[in-house]
Amino acid sequence: MPSAARTVRRISAVGSGLGALALLAGALAPSAAAADVQSQQWYLSAMRTDEMWEVSTGEGVKVAVIDSGVNADTPSLKGQVLADEVPESVAYGATDDYAGHGTTMAELIAGTGAGGGLKGLAPGAKIVPYRIVFDADLKDKAEISKTASSAAAIRAAADSDAKIINMSFGSPGGSDEEEAAVKYAYEKGKLLIAGVGNDAERKSLIGYPAAYPFVVGVAASDESGKVAKFSEHGNYVDLAAPGINMPGWCDETFRDYCDALGGTSAATALTSAAAALVWSAHPDWTANQVLGSLIDTAGRDWARDDPSTYLGYGLIRPRKVLEDSDYKPVSADTDPLARENATGVLDESGKPVTASTSPSPEPSKEGSGGQTSAAGPESEESGNTTVWVTLGAAAVVLAIGGGAFAVLRNRRNA
Repeated sequence: MPSAARTVRRISAVGSGLGALALLAGALAPSAAAADVQSQQWYLSAMRTDEMWEVSTGEGVKVAVIDSGVNADTPSLKGQVLADEVPESVAYGATDDYAGHGTTMAELIAGTGAGGGLKGLAPGAKIVPYRIVFDADLKDKAEISKTASSAAAIRAAADSDAKIINMSFGSPGGSDEEEAAVKYAYEKGKLLIAGVGNDAERKSLIGYPAAYPFVVGVAASDESGKVAKFSEHGNYVDLAAPGINMPGWCDETFRDYCDALGGTSAATALTSAAAALVWSAHPDWTANQVLGSLIDTAGRDWARDDPSTYLGYGLIRPRKVLEDSDYKPVSADTDPLARENATGVLDESGKPVTASTSPSPEPSKEGSGGQTSAAGPESEESGNTTVWVTLGAAAVVLAIGGGAFAVLRNRRNA
């Protein structure tokens, strides 16, 4: 197996502002007391989790979290992390989180909320942790040499009992090894979910693994349903989820949560959790059917066959699947992303782009780093029109809850 040092390609965390190239000391808000953390999880009430959890909590579903490691000893994750299911070949440091990022993702997915910690969207699910290298956070050469490459971690997760592979990391350059691992995992029936990246304010780069075929690319939205100004865009954006103004672990010391974090990492974790809720309720479904149901029920005001470059097929609304006892999924072998997988990634001019011709990796400059500004969330501006639509109860002014929201629309195939 090639060394992690050769294959990392400046992989960075694509959310929560906690990973490589994203931990900007000046951008972090004051630490949040644990008792206040759940009150800041605005999206839980917006998504009507109390109603969803009456149907499903994600029980019986395992989610592989490929990240900076997962601390299994936080109050919210006690009993939730299945470290003994990680094979020895990639197990080094799996529960030794050197950045706090992977632990935050795991809590957003399956945290129990014990001790006032983060409550996961799918608290009945379990986490299988895999640690890879975010090179700006893990500097020790001996540690790097022992830590798995992203490709090795994806292959190990593909061979595990995990149904969902959460990849809240990214790079502007892909690799043949990683792409082959993704294809292997898809062929093993896994649902692969990744953040599209947080560099839109600087230059909207194409992010991998989100841009590979068979990977669900997730964008971030704010409380009103607007696409986050940092969320990258392109025809590889498939779904969107909340990714602004969330608490998360500040660093590897696990002393405090920080306020007002955000990014497509968090949106990815919530999408993985949404998939776990649906899969738990329908254990006989395939990954294609789970994904198809999330696409069918996503909040949008455009035609299903004409997705947006900013929000893809729309904002996740797993409640719409769970509450419909008569919902009929697509056939088990129907790929909901078949068109995108056949077309591949397109650049701004509509020309095909492959991982081998993507921009060379380069370090992020100081800026948002996937983080919202102190001034609050803003929408991405690219000369598009902001439109208001109603998708359900007018009293709920949040797309993910079924009410009104603002989105930026840009047709992929105009």
